Amino acid sequence: MNSLFLIVLLCTYFCCKKEELKSEVILKEEVLQPHVQLEGKPTYIDSTSLISFHNKVLTDFYKSTNYRTVWQSKEKREVILDKLFKSDQEGLNPEDYNIGKLFDFEKKATILDSLDLAKYDILLTSSLQKYISHLTNGRLNPLKLYKNWDLKENEIDINATVVQLLQSDSLAYKIEQLKPNHIVYKKLKKALQLINTFPKDNFKPIKFTKTILANDTNPSVIDIKKRLIYWKELQPKDSLTPVYDEETVMALKKFQSRHGLAIDAKIGPGTIASLNFSKNQRTQQILVNLERWKWYPKQMGKEYIIINIPDYKLTLVNHYDTLRTHKVIVGRAKRKTPILSSKLTQVVFNPTWTVPPTILREDVIPAVLKSRSYLTKSNIKVYDRNGRIVSPYEWQLSQAKTYRYVQSPGTFNSLGMVKIIFPNRFSVYLHDTNHRDYFEKNDRSISSGCVRVENPLELTEYLLNDEVNWSLEKITETLQNERTKFVKIKKRVSFHLLYWTAWSENNKLIFRDDIYNLDANLYNQLRN
Repeated sequence: MNSLFLIVLLCTYFCCKKEELKSEVILKEEVLQPHVQLEGKPTYIDSTSLISFHNKVLTDFYKSTNYRTVWQSKEKREVILDKLFKSDQEGLNPEDYNIGKLFDFEKKATILDSLDLAKYDILLTSSLQKYISHLTNGRLNPLKLYKNWDLKENEIDINATVVQLLQSDSLAYKIEQLKPNHIVYKKLKKALQLINTFPKDNFKPIKFTKTILANDTNPSVIDIKKRLIYWKELQPKDSLTPVYDEETVMALKKFQSRHGLAIDAKIGPGTIASLNFSKNQRTQQILVNLERWKWYPKQMGKEYIIINIPDYKLTLVNHYDTLRTHKVIVGRAKRKTPILSSKLTQVVFNPTWTVPPTILREDVIPAVLKSRSYLTKSNIKVYDRNGRIVSPYEWQLSQAKTYRYVQSPGTFNSLGMVKIIFPNRFSVYLHDTNHRDYFEKNDRSISSGCVRVENPLELTEYLLNDEVNWSLEKITETLQNERTKFVKIKKRVSFHLLYWTAWSENNKLIFRDDIYNLDANLYNQLRN
């Protein structure tokens, strides 16, 4: 009797447990279900037809719809097809989205059988998912390409986004919102439109022999004039002479301005190099910059500082208004300034400078080996592991890398009078400099990775935003006592160190030298 009771009890328990598990499965399926009111009459999809795509995101999407088609609306299909077809305007390739096959399906949409309707629906969803991914994060992952890159990936739930598009009454508008909305991205798209208006070119490279000055006569001037006419800097002529005349001088100055060159009318190696870029090369340059801007943060912040490394320029923006611009000096090619986003947190007046490992190894130790007086002349104090000061004459090469080298505050300090801190893993920051004459240089990629800012005190006064305690006068008083002082930045100011070499202004193409040689390599990566 007891045995019978036990069997009944166990059966009841396992039956209940089975029901609980069944309920859990149903609940999980319900979580996967998108809240979408499917239009028209959906067609059922054989789940095995998804296997060939090897795409878990795609499979999860149709699993959540109980394997039913979703694009019954002809209007929505046509919107998506139009966006995919015009994806080249975003620097993307329509062929990546099966545009030919999709148009073939759409032409026969009214006579497709259930099997082909399912194929069309799956292909359309798959292409849309890829397009959304490319729009929001680009085709490549920069973290796999670069070591000095520290930007977070733009987070997006692809399937949730597809569901929102399905629900939307303004599908085209919603897709537009997925694109980068920064003004520079829009200027890049305009640049792509502009360069596509230029005819095919077949110029041969111009060889540089010597600098050409105004009124010089040189055979190369004829080819230079042809380039300037092609790029619409110079009016077309019936005949061209080898004389570097005044009209050509004015045209060349415009060309130099658009390319970030010294506007001196001298035709030197830098100007010749820019003239030798073909239309195809410039198009590639625009395309890679469109890719980069898809990697950058979608939201820069209400108030932010943005630095374009190849343009050597800092811009402070508040609610879409540019409030300040400053020239900057950035890292040389061997010591590149990193690409990152952060927040400004602190100002340091009269900063000390602790020599970083790379500069210690490549600059300071070789200088000390030449002359021990280098340390004294540079106001650098050397500390051993116990914090004891090591005199220049006690300094030993065998211990050189174990010492800590600190430059005292003052006008000769390498960081100048002020340092502006933003958290980052590269230990870089904004700072003043004791070589302010360097800001007059045209090529300002000469630092060891940190960014030197022209007129940093004015920028600091703005950031501290305290007329009573931190006016320019108060800042000057603080600097005069030569004691190090840390001040918190209370304003919420985002900070972005970015890299782009092309855009447009007032219907004119603008280019900058690719100082870190990133453009050509990135284009090759995109082609693979």
